[in-house]
Amino acid sequence: MGSEAEITGPLLAGGGGAEAEREAVPPWREQVTARGLAVSAVLGVLFCLITHKLNLTVGIIPSLNVAAGLLGYFLVRTWTAALERLGVVSKPFTKQENTVIQTCVVACYGLAFSGGFGSYILAMDQKTYELIGPDYPGNRAVDVKNPSLGWMIGFMFVVSFLGLFSLVALRKVMVIDYKLTYPSGTATAMLINSFHTTTGAELADKQVKCLGKYLSISFFWNCFKWFFSGVGDSCGFDNFPSLGLEAFKNTFYFDFSPTYIGCGLICPHIVNCSTLLGAIISWGFLWPYISTKAGDWYPANLGSNDFKGLYGYKVFISVAVILGDGLYNLIKIIYATTKEIMNARAKQGRLPLVQVQDDDEDSKLSAEEKHLNETFIKDSIPSWLAGSGYVGLAAISTATVPMIFPQIKWYLVLSAYVVAPLLAFCNSYGAGLTDWNLASTYGKIGLFIFASWVGQNGGVIAGLVACGVMMSIVATASDLMQDFKTGYLTLSSPRSMFVSQLIGTALGCVIAPLTFWLYWSAFDIGNPDGSFKAPYAVIFREMSILGVEGLSALPQHCLAICSFFFIASLVINLLRDVTPKNVSRFIPIPMAMAIPFYIGAYFAIDMFVGTVILFVWERVNRKECDDFAGAVASGLICGDGIWTVPSAILSILRIDPPICMYFKPSLTS
Repeated sequence: MGSEAEITGPLLAGGGGAEAEREAVPPWREQVTARGLAVSAVLGVLFCLITHKLNLTVGIIPSLNVAAGLLGYFLVRTWTAALERLGVVSKPFTKQENTVIQTCVVACYGLAFSGGFGSYILAMDQKTYELIGPDYPGNRAVDVKNPSLGWMIGFMFVVSFLGLFSLVALRKVMVIDYKLTYPSGTATAMLINSFHTTTGAELADKQVKCLGKYLSISFFWNCFKWFFSGVGDSCGFDNFPSLGLEAFKNTFYFDFSPTYIGCGLICPHIVNCSTLLGAIISWGFLWPYISTKAGDWYPANLGSNDFKGLYGYKVFISVAVILGDGLYNLIKIIYATTKEIMNARAKQGRLPLVQVQDDDEDSKLSAEEKHLNETFIKDSIPSWLAGSGYVGLAAISTATVPMIFPQIKWYLVLSAYVVAPLLAFCNSYGAGLTDWNLASTYGKIGLFIFASWVGQNGGVIAGLVACGVMMSIVATASDLMQDFKTGYLTLSSPRSMFVSQLIGTALGCVIAPLTFWLYWSAFDIGNPDGSFKAPYAVIFREMSILGVEGLSALPQHCLAICSFFFIASLVINLLRDVTPKNVSRFIPIPMAMAIPFYIGAYFAIDMFVGTVILFVWERVNRKECDDFAGAVASGLICGDGIWTVPSAILSILRIDPPICMYFKPSLTS
């Protein structure tokens, strides 16, 4: 089931078992430092900007945990080196402090995703309502709430902390007793551990220089592109018909985006190839075919963004594929969770995720495990604190959320909080087994249930709010367990990790809305013909309308086509699981295929360029690729993200680019 990891040797916490036992672990209060929090806040702003840009353009957000750990290491090392030159002695930079910084940054920028700034919050606004159309069945003007800093920050504070308290009491069960691998958390821990060794520090310095080099290239390239981007959305390198004007009409072009190339370097090859395949199926065949039915299946004189026409097919078929993929993986994770829990009971609490060692290796592993376990258990978080924290925050949220959104009643919010811990456990357990975080899937399920429960009298907004509540709890709880696994392997105190998560979440409740507001004020967010399409805003609102209205809102023949793609999504996922690994690795991922159905093919081409670069690099020099591909990708993404700040300032000041580079067919005699 998924990418279940197998541990075949000691997980390095600082060297061999004896070395680990001799290693001095600082008290938890010394692991949370002022300089660490300052660095976390700076990186939180940067990664929120990056996450918002990805969320508002294509909706694909790669893991930035490695970049957070690497940049945290770089900034603190730079900090301490500068102080040393001034003759100021600073405390040593430990791997525990590095882990706390990484945890805080991830908690902060995680809210830029789970906060719904590119999905359920935008789905409530006036622009999305108008885009779908005032005369569209179920799309009512009363179901509109425009973004505002006040209510967004308030909403973040009342819903974002509950996930931290929902599963914290189970940290020992999940990490030590069940020995869940949490592959991302384990990989991050190994990376941080490597930074704090002699050879690892040398490699980390090279990686930082590499990241800085490509960050600068990406930043100055975006600066250069700006001068040619003119006024409007049809100028510049972002609209360069690199594959010809006919292909450009169907969104097949390379738009020179460092961010999407960086995503292609980070994401697995199968993800990048799946997005390109989805682009070819939709924009190469399906949409041109449906376009020929204008006047038959739908009126021929509709606008390009009218849901009664081709635009409606794009959205609903994308929704069908996404729901099919999400439903399959949800069932798979629940099955895997139930199966492993039953096995754990049968085998006295030990999950079969750790390969049995021979006697000598087993004794060595046990000595190291003992040290890791003792460190992890020493600074416990009282169960009464977790329980009372969840109940108290749930009571505050139950009373407050209906004040922000009158469409959802207090008992609906309370019912969400009653079932949320169970869903959070399923998601966290599944992430520990397979590294899949299905928070958005749980959110969509909550969206449909609550939208249909409330009905036409406010069901659209109620469904979107319920989606936000569920996503926030489920995503935060999973991230917390990933971080606990990282802390376990780096000998970091769970108390310092929990405090870091609390601080990071508090920072995110302010930074995520503020950085989103920068985009909202400076750019045309939600324009389907612009750069910031916000694709999931329309998709989430349509899902909520479907929950209220049922299938009557679909265009002609759309239900049959959606059913085909929904079933195809289930079948493709099933084939990925039942076929041998050497075959399944070539079977595409439906979720990745669905994204270009709505957005376009251009970003899939950019990501495919990234995957081609990575593929060639792996064949030419595998070790160099393994060491530096992540740094190159992070640099490209971070440079693009940093450029959004001066770009937004120029836009707010109404300073337009001086040149419009535009392409059109040459005149013929």
